[in-house]
Amino acid sequence: MPDWRLYVITDPRYGRGGALLEKVAAAIRGGATIVQLRDKQATTRTLIEQARALLTITRPAGVPLIINDRVDVALAVGADGVHLGVDDMPIADARRLLGPHAIIGGSPETIEDALRMQQEGATYLGVGDVFGTPTKPDAGTPIGIEGVQRIIAQVAIPVVGIGGITIANAADVIRAGAAGIAVVSAVMGAQNPEAAARHLRRIISQARQEAQP
Repeated sequence: MPDWRLYVITDPRYGRGGALLEKVAAAIRGGATIVQLRDKQATTRTLIEQARALLTITRPAGVPLIINDRVDVALAVGADGVHLGVDDMPIADARRLLGPHAIIGGSPETIEDALRMQQEGATYLGVGDVFGTPTKPDAGTPIGIEGVQRIIAQVAIPVVGIGGITIANAADVIRAGAAGIAVVSAVMGAQNPEAAARHLRRIISQARQEAQP
């Protein structure tokens, strides 16, 4: 089972090409446990090139590389999995194409979505927008910690909180029962992604200890 603790998502605003690779490598040194390539504006060819380059960093480190939205890109490069929203390819179809061992995440918008995605074979759910985020303007109204807890209570697969998560509020998401946090700007937008990731890992570890009965 993947380590969900610190799930880092790329964003073209924080670098492409060599700058992207440097930041991802730094995030992994700091303790990122999963990396997702997300670039909705990139061409298919560019995404494939970026994904192949990222795999040269993630694979030796034992960190899964997830491709946002694009099952075709994941198949082309042999990535570890994909992350899909409610309007993307149905998870059941992605599972059939990628096989039983692929990591397939879903972004539910409702509890019904969450239950359906679980039934269709999702490995985990990325649940949010928790606090409000500038990196995904179409994320909708923040659901807060209570919204995350409602979905956690209904599903049996890991839930990763996403949306506006920072060093100031990361612990709240873990204490709510999330398996991990997904961040964009908190690591990729940091002046020192390695230090930012390391700081978040410390916060996650402490919150996990506090949440234990």
